[in-house]
Amino acid sequence: MTSNPVTVTVAYRVTPGRAADFHSWGWAMLGATARQPGFMGGGVLVDGGAEWHVVYRFASEGMALAWEKSPSREQWDARLAGIAQEAERRRVPGARAWFDAQTLTPPPPAPPSKWKLWFVNMSAVFPPVLLFNLTVLPYLGDLNALFRTLLLCLCVTALVTWILMPRLQRFFRKWLYPSLQALRGRHKRRAV
Repeated sequence: MTSNPVTVTVAYRVTPGRAADFHSWGWAMLGATARQPGFMGGGVLVDGGAEWHVVYRFASEGMALAWEKSPSREQWDARLAGIAQEAERRRVPGARAWFDAQTLTPPPPAPPSKWKLWFVNMSAVFPPVLLFNLTVLPYLGDLNALFRTLLLCLCVTALVTWILMPRLQRFFRKWLYPSLQALRGRHKRRAV
């Protein structure tokens, strides 16, 4: 056994639809790990799709092994049944691996489905077009069709871009990105 710090990275294959449960499990397990002697930090990282990583660091190899073989850790692994399965475990001595692991950034959330984007866009475009047609266009009957259409496009585009779409995107955020909101919500509740 060495007295050098050791970083352990455990890869898990998460059951489809259980990412939020795994995220909660990972941070709760790291909370229990933080009470162990020699614990120096850790995190839960997403590596795209169904593979996630739990990374933790101990002051020595012996302290890391003591935690991994403890009854408490066995109980945490038992709670993982049906949520995810361990795929790979790596141990790297020294500090460099820890800092390299901290630079990983989670991938951006998947874009919403096309029909949801269509609905939000229609919700933003239809009201101003209808309003413009009922209130402004009757007074512009003598104007050339090209200029009437240009005026309609300029007004509606400005309203949609700066006023309506930002508000609708905030309003429909949980509906457009439900998986991201589920992860954020669970993390916020635990942090408080």
